[in-house]
Amino acid sequence: MPVTELYRLGLREAVAGVRDRRFSSEAYTRAVLDRIAALEPTVQAFAWLDPDAALAHARSCDAAAPRDDGSDCLRGVPLALKDVIDTAGVPTECGTPVYRGRVPRASAAIVRKLEAAGGFLLGKTVTAELAFYSPGVTRNPWNPAHTPGGSSSGSAAAVAAGFVPAALGTQTNGSVIRPAAFCGVVGFKPSSGMISRAGVLLFSPTLDHVGVFARDVDDAARLTCCLAGFDEGDAAGVNAPHVLCTPAQTLPELASPPRLAVVRTPVWFEAQPHQRDNLLDMASRFAAADAVVDEVALPPIFADAHQLHHVIMFGEGARSLRRLQERHRAWLSDRLNALIDEGLGISDAQIEDAMAQRLQLNREMRGILGSYDAVITPPATGEAPATLTHTGDPIFCTIWTLTGLPAVTLPSGFGPNGLPLGVQIVGPYMRDDRLMSVAKWCERVIGLGPLIAPLRGND
Repeated sequence: MPVTELYRLGLREAVAGVRDRRFSSEAYTRAVLDRIAALEPTVQAFAWLDPDAALAHARSCDAAAPRDDGSDCLRGVPLALKDVIDTAGVPTECGTPVYRGRVPRASAAIVRKLEAAGGFLLGKTVTAELAFYSPGVTRNPWNPAHTPGGSSSGSAAAVAAGFVPAALGTQTNGSVIRPAAFCGVVGFKPSSGMISRAGVLLFSPTLDHVGVFARDVDDAARLTCCLAGFDEGDAAGVNAPHVLCTPAQTLPELASPPRLAVVRTPVWFEAQPHQRDNLLDMASRFAAADAVVDEVALPPIFADAHQLHHVIMFGEGARSLRRLQERHRAWLSDRLNALIDEGLGISDAQIEDAMAQRLQLNREMRGILGSYDAVITPPATGEAPATLTHTGDPIFCTIWTLTGLPAVTLPSGFGPNGLPLGVQIVGPYMRDDRLMSVAKWCERVIGLGPLIAPLRGND
């Protein structure tokens, strides 16, 4: 592959190339920086970017010897982080003028893990305001007139455009899965508590997840392996070292085709016809490849799931941001102020009741997933909307975020406007290993391969 085309490599390919000295980390980093220079004026994925610092990190990686134990599983590869993740000495402004010029003294736990694995920060990616609703400047690399989704807008767009092989984001409702689907990349939201949120903007302690973007399932698993694990700085963290392969390995193959439950969810009517057709086409393909595929209806209790999520998200979000609003209300968007105002009117008792009902939903899902390896369902209502004023509807992600289940979206085709569509695959809690093996099987059956948006620069 020509040096100028190195940006096309996925995460594992780039790490292997640097480790085997087929090319240097500096050469790879220059290739992605050249890609950024050509396309970033259109895509606008980055809130902060320092090419000189990135090249200095790359040269340091090239000067260091590979580790014999394979612990440098991200060796020499630049990655992008959503601008709600603290980075020592680098601005973390969370998409709001309230935090303009904020430079943390310490990095988030996941940033330290990323660096310990041999990776380094290329740039901070654009987020919607405080990881909620009001979008930043990022555009969809497949069509700049369309939203990339949100709130992890810049991370999804950066991977789709070939700026980085992988990136980190966060999800409180649909902020990883939806932009991944809109931008045609793999998005993975692990089980709640699997990746530490210490040093990450906390919006809703119950619902917030850290997630990853990559161009294939194995790459998403590799990055997650490097970040997962208990950290005492996150009170909701779970110590479950068995839930994925080790970083140096690839995901195991399934011994037999999976058992899949097609779940339309109570909001199926919100899906556009092309998204419905795509999901049902995927189900047919999986069945033709010998998977067991059954249509399964969620129990009636799930009719209240979206309202439960609303109560918890707005109630906890308001309590997290009330002090910020008291000091800087005029600097916050009308939409965010409205969330805080409404959330402060939600009583502690209402939140506690919603949390109790959430546990009941979790019990119901355990029953369903006791008979199946995974659920397949839409990740979004359809293609990315032709707007830059909002980031699209997260309604098809809500149930799976509320229940804390691991979810991954795969590119699964294109809609009528030529923009990507996806299929969301959801697995049992803390069986992320099994889910990702199922997703890898589905990815092979779909057969699209890693996608990079065909947007061209001025060359």
